[in-house]
Amino acid sequence: IMKKLLQSAVIGLACVAASASVLADAVADFYKGKDVELYIGYKPGGGYDGYARLVARHMGKHIPGNPNIVPKNMPGAGSVKLTNWLWEGAPQDGTAIGAVSRGVPFEPLLGNKKAKFSADQFNWAGSANNEVSICATVKSTGIKSWKDLKTREVLTGGNGSGSDTEQFPKLLNAVLDTKFKVVGPYGGGSDIVKAMIAGELEARCGWSWSSIKSKNKDLLESGDLVILMQMSTVKHPELPDTPLVMDLVRSYNSKKQTQMLNLMFARQGLGRPYVAPPGVPADRAAALQAAFTATMSDPEFLADAKKGGFDLAPISGDEVAGLVNTAYQTPDSVIQEVISAIR
Repeated sequence: IMKKLLQSAVIGLACVAASASVLADAVADFYKGKDVELYIGYKPGGGYDGYARLVARHMGKHIPGNPNIVPKNMPGAGSVKLTNWLWEGAPQDGTAIGAVSRGVPFEPLLGNKKAKFSADQFNWAGSANNEVSICATVKSTGIKSWKDLKTREVLTGGNGSGSDTEQFPKLLNAVLDTKFKVVGPYGGGSDIVKAMIAGELEARCGWSWSSIKSKNKDLLESGDLVILMQMSTVKHPELPDTPLVMDLVRSYNSKKQTQMLNLMFARQGLGRPYVAPPGVPADRAAALQAAFTATMSDPEFLADAKKGGFDLAPISGDEVAGLVNTAYQTPDSVIQEVISAIR
């Protein structure tokens, strides 16, 4: 009897291995000779664009069949336009993926009626880092501390209703009594920075620290950049002396305000997310997720990232999905407070 059981187990394992091989071959057969288009929800030149093009240079060799990854830009409404297209207009076969805003999964939750998707039904490939954003100005404005933001109107640039640069300052106005006035929308983060340098704007609030280091080293090295606060649920180790927004609100000892900020800044864990449409076949969705994970530890990718000054702290597609799903468990009363603040 034992011998027969062992034989059955061996046969079973062989069948599982054979099935996995068949699935892998099917994915490879599908992707061989094809292009996978990686759409970027912002104009060329910004942080999302830079990261996506970095991923595009390396991810294809980790997908069975080794398709070419072709980056394309589809800017609009803080990447809500792209996410809507992935939901209802993109090919659902695994040949179209998106690099979207870390905040876009929460837009339907936060009452944005232009967001026509349900984020918990997408196939999340993963995120290139766990992000920390900052509020910053330039020396010429005379603003030296986050407390100065409470004393006068401060013009800050926005990229559209679904973007960090629009939602973060509005929430800070409601929770910390700052006096931001959001101007825009601007086409991309680089446009906001140019407007700051030109004196058209005074601040950018919702600016990834990783993007500053990779795209705006000149401002850092010149000392012209004044970093006022960091916005996430935890501090970045490279910014130990910059106030964390969660610490500032805790001084008010308000549970509701803390919950409001938690809802908004939980998105920072998504960092630089990559997503496939909801209808992609399960085997191809799994292959894309595995390929993204493999890319994040690829020595050639890591060397390329280091050369470009890109911060990396990747999280898996399952972890991204978990963050999205958890956000939808926030009490409705808190969600309504946040909606009222950012609209």
